[in-house]
Amino acid sequence: MHELVRSLKTSHTGFFHQSVRRVPGRLAIGASFRRAEVDGTLLWVAQDVHEGGPAHKAGLKPLDGLKAINGSPIAPPEQPMFPMGTEVDLQVRRGNDDLALKVVIPPPRSRKQPYAEPKPVTSARLEHNVGYLKVTILPGILGLDVSRAIDAAVAELAQCDRLILDLRGHLGGGLGVLRLMSHLTPDKLPIGYTVTRRRAEQGYDKEKLRRLDRLPTHLPNVLGVATMALKYVGRDSSVALISEGLGAKRWHGRVAILVNEHTVSAGEMISAFAVENHLATIVGTETAGRLIPGSGFKVGQGYMLIMPKAEYLTWQGHRFEGAGIKPEVEVPWSPESFAAGVDNQLEAAVQVLRKM
Repeated sequence: MHELVRSLKTSHTGFFHQSVRRVPGRLAIGASFRRAEVDGTLLWVAQDVHEGGPAHKAGLKPLDGLKAINGSPIAPPEQPMFPMGTEVDLQVRRGNDDLALKVVIPPPRSRKQPYAEPKPVTSARLEHNVGYLKVTILPGILGLDVSRAIDAAVAELAQCDRLILDLRGHLGGGLGVLRLMSHLTPDKLPIGYTVTRRRAEQGYDKEKLRRLDRLPTHLPNVLGVATMALKYVGRDSSVALISEGLGAKRWHGRVAILVNEHTVSAGEMISAFAVENHLATIVGTETAGRLIPGSGFKVGQGYMLIMPKAEYLTWQGHRFEGAGIKPEVEVPWSPESFAAGVDNQLEAAVQVLRKM
């Protein structure tokens, strides 16, 4: 059944038991991997290791080559998968040394979307008055808490006149994406829209879709959830997203967004919005092309079917499912530079901004 569902070749699809014994590394331990040859052997090599995730806490670092999981050898093309709610022993190759790491993977918060949550938002001030904002995940359906965390980080960077938004390895998430996109422009701009199959078959006018243009972060979570539920629950989920109009920032018009092949879902929505409205320069490598919203359905005997429930289109009508957002400044990640202590993609983004 899993292979049959996967043959649809769309994102957010799957068939699995709710015991959730096998979850991809990017979700289970907060690390993405790339194929690479190490000393003549093809290995999965860690690329994005998200701060606060299980892999980061265990000491996994970018460039570590994964050799075995719980004593079982692992190598491409077999994907590294991990059981939630367990401790996992990893054997990794770091330089010339073999290391053993114990990764503690928490139980999933949701059986429908099993993942271990890394630190969602980090920020820093770089040289030349460049702000750095990394958003790894946008947890929560409404994303009120992560929206407040984004607001706090933006406030700390208020005096910066340029900004790098790092979405490399971004895992996706909920409506907190609206707040992050809204910080890219002072205005209320149409972003894009989701449309269900039923609405598509009936015909629709995007201008007349119900609009989501504000997250109630000024309210306590309970009241915020209730307010949103009154507006949207129980209705067709076709909706247009409009940026919130949060006002001018010093760095507006001088933004670079870092993406890579592991950037999915909400990270791609943000990048597409920025490209269409000339709000930022995209730097890095093409994103994954996984932009269809999905939902889980219980089908009996403990099994769950994940299927797309709507299609996302940008306001200009672009679809990115299966073909991601191409960067305007293409910069492949350099393991050699990283080993020497230089993030070549980050350096490229800084150089782009210094020319603005």
